[in-house]
Parts: sequence; C-alpha cells; structure tokens
Amino acid sequence: ALAAFAPVPLGADCGDAGDLIRAVPYYWSPAAAAAAKAGGVDAVLVSSATGMLGLPFLTRLPSFANTKVYVTELAARIGKLMMGELMEMHSEFVRYYGLDTDGSPKWMQGEKLHKLLSSLQNIVIEDEGMDLAPLMPLYSAPNLEECMRKTQTVKYGEEVCFNGMLMLKASSSGLELGNCVWSIKGPRANFSSLNVMDENNENLGENAMVCDDSLLRADGVDEDEYVQCLSKNDDIAEEIERISFICSCISDAIKSGGSVLIPIGRLGVILLILEHISETLLSSNMKVPIFMISDAAEKIISFTNAVPEWLCKPRQEKLFSREEEALFGHVELLKEGRLFLFPHLYSKGLLAAWKEPCIVFCLDWSLRHSTAVHLLRRWHADKRNLLVLEQGVDTELTLKPFTPAAIQVLECSFLSGIKVRKVNPLLAVLKPKLVLFPEELKSWCPSKEDAPWSYLYYSKGKTIEIPNIREDFVVGLPTDVAFGLQPRQLDKAIAIARLRAKLHLSKGQYVLVAPKDQSDESNRQLLHWGAVDAGRLLSALQEKGIECAFPADNDDGSAGCERSILITSPGEALVKMAPDRTVIYCDDESTTKQIYDALSSVCNGI
Repeated sequence: ALAAFAPVPLGADCGDAGDLIRAVPYYWSPAAAAAAKAGGVDAVLVSSATGMLGLPFLTRLPSFANTKVYVTELAARIGKLMMGELMEMHSEFVRYYGLDTDGSPKWMQGEKLHKLLSSLQNIVIEDEGMDLAPLMPLYSAPNLEECMRKTQTVKYGEEVCFNGMLMLKASSSGLELGNCVWSIKGPRANFSSLNVMDENNENLGENAMVCDDSLLRADGVDEDEYVQCLSKNDDIAEEIERISFICSCISDAIKSGGSVLIPIGRLGVILLILEHISETLLSSNMKVPIFMISDAAEKIISFTNAVPEWLCKPRQEKLFSREEEALFGHVELLKEGRLFLFPHLYSKGLLAAWKEPCIVFCLDWSLRHSTAVHLLRRWHADKRNLLVLEQGVDTELTLKPFTPAAIQVLECSFLSGIKVRKVNPLLAVLKPKLVLFPEELKSWCPSKEDAPWSYLYYSKGKTIEIPNIREDFVVGLPTDVAFGLQPRQLDKAIAIARLRAKLHLSKGQYVLVAPKDQSDESNRQLLHWGAVDAGRLLSALQEKGIECAFPADNDDGSAGCERSILITSPGEALVKMAPDRTVIYCDDESTTKQIYDALSSVCNGI
C-alpha cells in the first residue's frame, strides 16, 4: 500500500504527488485482518525471508499469544534484518509528520479515504470492497522482538513436531537462500507446499501449455516421461536469458553515460544480477562502480558464505574444492573495489567512492523511502538513466512523485515458483489424492470429473476446510508391548490377541502404550468366536446348577440347523444357536450372566 503514499518532501521541487496521501503510511495485511476475525490460528509456516515482513502484524494480535511460528533459521535471520530496515525507512515519515496519537488519522476520513481507495484499487484491495480492516500502522521495535521470540527456527532438512500431531519439514525451494517448501505429515494426511507462478497470468493463452493434461491421458505415457518433463531446466535457462537481457540493458545505459537504479528486495535476484553484470562489464571493459546501499547489506551478503546447505550442487562443490575461485561473483567485485556496501547515502566514505555513471542496488522496492527517493529525484529527468523494477509494480502510480519522468523503466519478472505447465506432470508423479490450487488460476487448471485427484481452491484471507483423506490409519506398537502379547490362532493367516493400552499421538503417529500397572487386568474373556456345540453348552449349564433341556420339538442337531435350550430355573430363559450367531433371551440379569459364563467356557476366546 506504500504506493498510495507520497514520499517525504525533500525540498521545494518534490514532484506532483497528485492524489497521493501526505502522511505516515499504513500497511496492507489481509492475513492479519483475517486471523483477527477468525480469533487466531494454531500455527504459521513462513516460507521466505520476505514473508517475514508481515509476521509482526500477526504476532502482535492478542489472539496469537499461543500461536507457534515456524521458519527456517536463515530466512529468520535475513527476515529480521529486512524488517529492521523497513522500520528504519518508515521512521523518515514519522520524523517528518509525527506519530498519529488521536486514533484513526485524518486521511482515513471523507474525501481522503475515497482518494486512497482510488489509489489502492488496482494494487491491493482486490475484492475486499470498502473493508479497510487490513490497513494498519506499522509494527514497533517491541513488536518485532516479540515476533522473533515467538518464532521457532528450523534448520535445513530438520523435522520438528507440532503439538505431537504433525511433523513439519522444510526443504529448499531453490528460489532464494532460506526459502523453503514445507511437508506436513500427520496420522490422517500428508501435505506439501509448492509455489506456482507464470510471468503474467493475463497473457496465458491456448498456446501457453498451461496445465497441459495430455500427459494424463491413457496414451502410453509412463512415469519416466513425466520425470523427464519435470527435469528439463528450461525454467532456469529462461531465467538466465532474462537476467542476460537485463544486464545488456544496464550495459547500454552505462555506455550512453546514464546510471542505473535497481530497487529490488530479493537477495537471490540481487546476487544473480551481480554475478552476470560483473561478467558483462568485464567483457565490455567498462569500469563502473556498483553500490549496494542498505542498512542490512553487509550482513545479508555475509550469509552467502555461511550457509552451504542452501546452495545448489555446483556451488557446494566449488565451496569444498581447493580451488581459489570465488563462490559468488560479488566476492571478486568486493576484492577489486568495484562493489561498495554502505548503510546510507550519507554514510562516511560514500562521497569519496561516488562516481557517475554507476549502478545502485537498494532494498526499497516501493520507491517511497530514503535512497530510492533521493536518487530518483536526481536521475528521473535524464533519459540516459535506467530504473529496473520487478513486474507487478504499478509504474504510473509509483513514479507519480517523480513526474515528468524521462528515465527509462525496465519491468522484469523473476523466477518465483514452478511453471504452471509443469503442474500436471508433477501431480502425475506424486499421485496425490487432493490438490489445493490458487483460485485465480482455476480457469487454467479446472477440476475434471475424470481427474485422478480432487481440487480445492483457495484465495487470500479465506479459510478452507481440508477433509481427512485417509479412512484408516496405522497404529504403532512398542516392542515390549508386542512381545507381551499372547495371541490365539484363528486360522492359518490370522491370529488375535488381547491388549489393554492407551492410544497416544506422538510425532504425527498413533501409538498404543500399555499402562505400567497391569495388576487390575481381568481374566474374563472379552471376545469369542467359533461355532457353539449345543451338547457341550447344555452340560456346562447343568454343571452350574441351571435347570435346562432341549425342547421336545427341537432339531436333532443336523449340520446347519438352529437348536435351542430352554431354561426354567433359576430364571426363565431361552438360548438359540445358529451356525452364524448365538442369542440369549432372558429378562433376569443374574441368570443372563450365568448363561454367558457357561457359554464362554465352551467357546474359543481371549
């Protein structure tokens, strides 16, 4: 929502802010609003460092006192630095406008509110209508510290248990350092998270191979072909081609005497561009200073050499080899004095190193804070300069404070998940029973009656119920309990044993645990089976002093026929025996128990 707010004025020439709001910004957090409405949640799984940015909005809610938050160790460290940087940039507004101490700020009333809705309509509001509950002030430093205290960090590949019920495991998503996909294992269902992306959903057409279901038809396609389709590195090749194009545009701007501003907050993208731009500049024999201006830059860059488990295999091999080749391209740039890391534009030493044309990276993707605002004020009117933005930003609204703008703008999309066309081949390999799919992509991957799995569609801020996908479940039996069983053989394939135990749920599995004290174990048989011999039952009843006999019209006991025993004392009763069942008819409880005991003595049981 920052795009709807004007940057802090830097002087008389501060551009045409138009309908932009001149006030301390509020931030858009539909997840926090939905969670507050729902009364909280049990657990939160964070998949990326950028996903940490909104976390304190959740953890500061009173209903989140007992919520557990899981995030990878590296994402938590990078995320905390990014949150601190956002708060530092936000403080510029607070120093200029002062804190809002009188409840809702004035701009949230009347005409200003309508202007805000107009500005936000194409950015964040989506189908929320007039509901401004997700619009809220930024968290404070105590909120941030409280958030980190509530966060449980998970190491690479580590499995952790949530409430004894679910086993959670984070695996590298391959997109950013510390970014992960989550697998969730429970006694009744297993789930895995997966990011799905495409460059521009609006441009998807019949030729885009979106959710190609041809692989699912019974036309001889086997699993090897699915795997081959998934193993193609065309996504990476496209990404490298995209980065190469960006670097060529940067090179052209530098050659023309212009400077380049790259306000992108994703560490992986920054490293990738640095890697390729250094090669481009070297091949063109251009010596241009590169600046990374961020309060967290030095610490974030230092992580790249301390987390080998998150690196791809070629970089891991490079790290552990004896070669002196740098792990990342930025290492050589730092050594050669071509890459400079500074926390602020006014940092000591920056002016001495500053030289234009130059390339500047900063984490302010909103173009509303500090470094980006200062440099855009300086460069926006020169058509030789270049601004590289991540796709999805409303360029017209974002550049409104810097009009008239002659600066070149390059909008880029970067790899952020699996391509949509690979979804069905992946599902064909995984063979899930249930797929949770984004609502906005429903038209491209609709649910089909003959599909081997069913779909549930989710959207932002909405709660959906996931059904149990297993009708039965496995129960574990400890070794000591198993060896204490005394089974009776029913037939060649089946044996049955009696067990007194409690059902426990531990680490996502049901376990039968025998009590320590077995002294009250009853010897009474609880289960009987087998056909009842009428003659033996008559003798057993008479031995217990029960007066009984076969009725005069009773069958002689031919195989498959029903027989009866008539009881006259101590109470009246009738026992009917058929090949598939035995029934006791009696109104007196004491007599019934005696008959049952006699019946138990002539049956197999445990």
